[in-house]
Amino acid sequence: MNSGHSSLPPRAKNGGVSKKKPPRKKKSGVKSFFKAILIIVLLAVLGVVIYAGSLYFKAENGVLDTGNNTPVPPEKAATVKPITMLILGTDYRPKHQTYLTDVMMVVSMNPETNSATLVSLPRDTNIQLEGYNSNRKLNSFYTTFKSQEKDGGTSAEDEMKTMLGKYLDVDIDYVTVLDFQAFRDVVDALGGVNVNVQYNMCHRDSVDGTDINLKAGPQKLDGKEALDYVRYRKSMNCNPKTKESNDFDRNARQSEVLHSLIDQMKSFGGATKVFKVLDAVDDNMKTDLEKDQLKNMIKAYYDINKDNVKFMPVTGEWRSPFVYINESELAEAKQALKDELAGKHMNEPEETNTDSVSNP
Repeated sequence: MNSGHSSLPPRAKNGGVSKKKPPRKKKSGVKSFFKAILIIVLLAVLGVVIYAGSLYFKAENGVLDTGNNTPVPPEKAATVKPITMLILGTDYRPKHQTYLTDVMMVVSMNPETNSATLVSLPRDTNIQLEGYNSNRKLNSFYTTFKSQEKDGGTSAEDEMKTMLGKYLDVDIDYVTVLDFQAFRDVVDALGGVNVNVQYNMCHRDSVDGTDINLKAGPQKLDGKEALDYVRYRKSMNCNPKTKESNDFDRNARQSEVLHSLIDQMKSFGGATKVFKVLDAVDDNMKTDLEKDQLKNMIKAYYDINKDNVKFMPVTGEWRSPFVYINESELAEAKQALKDELAGKHMNEPEETNTDSVSNP
């Protein structure tokens, strides 16, 4: 973004903007801003709101509504207080109606440093945590909590916040859940995403409708292909078979796609498609953010730079059927989240070499 871009709202101590005639509501207007912030956090693309002058105006004038009208005390506003959010990406699809969490990230954001730190955990993580079954993969807990919720228990989202907050030794303020369809639709709304596929990927499964067939090389992927790229694990029903992938490779590909999406959103073409992006996830998201807090977030982070968004994928050792987390990396991730909250944003760590690690 060049310094001559003047459509963004100025930072103001009272958060105010000049009064203008509010734009006419559209069919999905009351939900659009809500979706925007959630996309920003899920994709670690907090910089999406760099284009959101119009969204900012709508938020300030009460045109947009999250459905959660709980007041936010001034001292807890995202404009003055660092916040932490859990991001869950489920594998729910029309042909695969489950709630396994293939994506689990925790992001801490600090308004003073205008920065964020994002920690991701492997889906097959074996959690060693008092009170939780260590014989289960991390990605299965949300499904179990959803079942317990139906029987009158605490909400599955709150249970996940409690568990991962305890695991990462950090208080988690909010949780956002999106399914795979949202990811596909966002990529399509942006006209695709540019990546460099490192090797051929082929996996076909008629049971759940999976049909992955990607060729190596730089290319632009549509929503389905981008999801295939991020999710690919191993070759199945293909001749010849293609190289297997592991949780750590998938986390690296997630990071690649997220960075590419940031660049897409920062282009003029991406900026003009922002409302298509918002509509793309209209029915594929759940969150506990308050309406007022969303307005606070856009005030605090509308100009965040992607260089101030630090990704920290935690890796480990694959011993079937689990990933046993690298304790030193886990300790570094916990400290990074705490440092972010304390205003000590650090440079992004070097990428971990996972060439020697493999799993089904």
